[in-house]
Amino acid sequence: MIFGTFAAITTFLVFYLMTVFTLSWATSDLGYSKRDFLLMQLFSVLFFALFIPVSALIADSIGRRKMLIYTTIAIGIFGFAFSFFLNSGSHVLVTLFLCVGMALMGFTYGPLGTFLSELFRTNVRYSGTSLAFNMAGIIGAAFAPMIAIWLATQYSLTYIGFYLSSAAIISLFSLMLISKEDQKF
Repeated sequence: MIFGTFAAITTFLVFYLMTVFTLSWATSDLGYSKRDFLLMQLFSVLFFALFIPVSALIADSIGRRKMLIYTTIAIGIFGFAFSFFLNSGSHVLVTLFLCVGMALMGFTYGPLGTFLSELFRTNVRYSGTSLAFNMAGIIGAAFAPMIAIWLATQYSLTYIGFYLSSAAIISLFSLMLISKEDQKF
C-alpha cells in the first residue's frame, strides 16, 4: 500500500499544479485576467479528457506499470520546463504548457486505478486501492498549491518545477520497486 500510494502522488500533484496553482499565480502575479486564464485551462482540460482513454489503450498493450513509469519520467522532465513556459508571457506558450500538463495528467490517470487495484488480493482490493488512492491524493495534492505558492514567492517558479520533478522521482522509485511478484498482497 505504501509503494502504491507513493507511486500515485505525482498524478495528483501535477493536477493541482496545473489547475489551482497556475490559476492563482497567473491571475495574481503574471497579470492574466481570471476569464482569460480560465478559458485557457478549460481548453487544456480537453487534453486531460482525451488522453485518459488513449492512455488506457496504450496501457492495455504495454502494461499499466510501464505506462505509469514512462509517464512519470515525462512528468519529471516536464517539471524542468515549468518555469520557462509559465513565465513566457505568451498566451500561446502558456496554453501549450497547460495542455501538455493536462495531457500528462490524463496519461497517468487512465491506468492508475487499475494498476492500484492489481496490487491487492480480491478480499482486500477495494480497501487497499481506496486507501492508496486517497492517501496519494492527500500527500500529493492537499498542500500542493500552498507549497507551490510558497516556493514561487520565496524562491521562483523554477523551484515548483523541482518540486514536481522530485515527486516524479519518488513515484518512479516506487513504481520500480513494485514488481509482478510483489503484487496481490
